[in-house]
Parts: sequence; C-alpha cells; structure tokens
Amino acid sequence: MAKLTKAQREWRPGMPKKRRSTKVMFASTVLLLEAFVAFFATLVVFGLKRNELNPALILTVGIAVAVIMVVACAFLSKPWGVALGWLLQVVLILTGFVEPMMFVVGVLFAVAWWYGIRTGIRIDTENAQREREQAAWDAEHRDVAPGGTAAS
Repeated sequence: MAKLTKAQREWRPGMPKKRRSTKVMFASTVLLLEAFVAFFATLVVFGLKRNELNPALILTVGIAVAVIMVVACAFLSKPWGVALGWLLQVVLILTGFVEPMMFVVGVLFAVAWWYGIRTGIRIDTENAQREREQAAWDAEHRDVAPGGTAAS
C-alpha cells in the first residue's frame, strides 16, 4: 500500500478542501515556462557560440538555471519564494549579455511574473473574503431547513 501524505492522514470526513493559492499557481506557471525558455536558449547559445565559449560551461550553466527555475516552484508558498522568483527574473534578463534577444524575452517574462503575482494576490484576497462571507452566512442560517422551515 502506498504511503499517505500528511494531508491525507489528517483528513476527516466533512473537512473542507484547502484552497490552493492562485498566486502560487500563476507564479509556478511562469517559472515553468521560463525553465523551458532557459533550456532552449541554452541550446541556441550552444549552437551559436560554442567556438567562443566553453561548450561544457554553456550547457552546465544553462541547464542549471532551468532546473533551478523548476525547483523554485516548490518554494513559492514560502515567504521568501517570491523574492527567489524575482531573482530568477533578473538572471533571465542578464542572459541577454550572452544572447541579446534574451533581454527582450527576459523583460517580457518579468512583466508576466509581476502580473501573475499581482493578479494572484488579488484573486486570493477576493476568495478569502468570499469564504468568510459564506462561513458567516452558513453560521447565520444553520438552523433553517432546506424547505425554509426551522429545523428542530
């Protein structure tokens, strides 16, 4: 039998499912897309500049950046996770010094990152407000049966 996760072990019937953060989902999406771009940019630089730069260095650094972007997705729910994401945005922009087109790509991804974080925070705030209002309404109407009559 497979080992249960902590959330699975603590689950009890009737427990509401914990809502996943929209901010984390948006940020993870951007970072994963950036990881693909970093990998393919590594291949471009390898193909165009392998006579100018050490090919092993190109592949090592490029693949490492792509892997770090994927791993960073796991830390986005931590308080410092978004700061790590911003650092990776700067790294992607700085790759423009090796391949100039990456300045444009890096800035566009930084804008997407900013928008995803900003919009995700707004949506998470709205969802939390909606859940508080629903809980208050449920508490207020707990004694009313579905037919509109008072439950005894």
